[in-house]
Amino acid sequence: MSQAEVSITGEPVSAAVCRFTVDRPVYPEKSFAFMSKEAAAGSPLAERLFAVDGVSRVVVSHDQITVNKTAQVEWPVIGKLIGAAIREHLASGDAAVSDEAWGNVPSSDEIKEQVQQVLDSEVNPSIADHGGVVRLINVEENTVFIQMGGGCQGCGQADVTLKFGIENSIRAAIPGVGAILDVTDHAAGRNPYYTPSKK
Repeated sequence: MSQAEVSITGEPVSAAVCRFTVDRPVYPEKSFAFMSKEAAAGSPLAERLFAVDGVSRVVVSHDQITVNKTAQVEWPVIGKLIGAAIREHLASGDAAVSDEAWGNVPSSDEIKEQVQQVLDSEVNPSIADHGGVVRLINVEENTVFIQMGGGCQGCGQADVTLKFGIENSIRAAIPGVGAILDVTDHAAGRNPYYTPSKK
């Protein structure tokens, strides 16, 4: 595969987070989060990405790679290095995530139980004042499907709330969680729970 053929689009979610969408699956139908450089050891794609100065967290999900950075460098600058690392990885033919890392992921039932605990004890009490509620819809392998309701549904800040508050709480408690998808988000791509409204 020629590296020149790979098309990658970067979409900054915030000053610290950028979502890179690749024109082909990087980790087909699976997702995995690397919360530190140490966690990336043995997983070739994550190792390449953490080798870029300033990368602090990597979430690989099918054809998307979400990267957090700590460096005070603009996304267009660090994004070029991240794009080069992704292309180098695809050209290598290496696995995105090591079998050992995947083998350490808790079962979907364990993840479900832990996510529900986080929602009950941390997330919902903190958004109740705004009339919001987050429900756990399902867990498939290590992908978590949640739904934001009440004051959160249709709120312009819902994406920010999900990305920063809820996602960080869940990931801090359960390291093996991969993608966290909001089923109320119509742009969530491969979301099996979303059905178009009849309106």
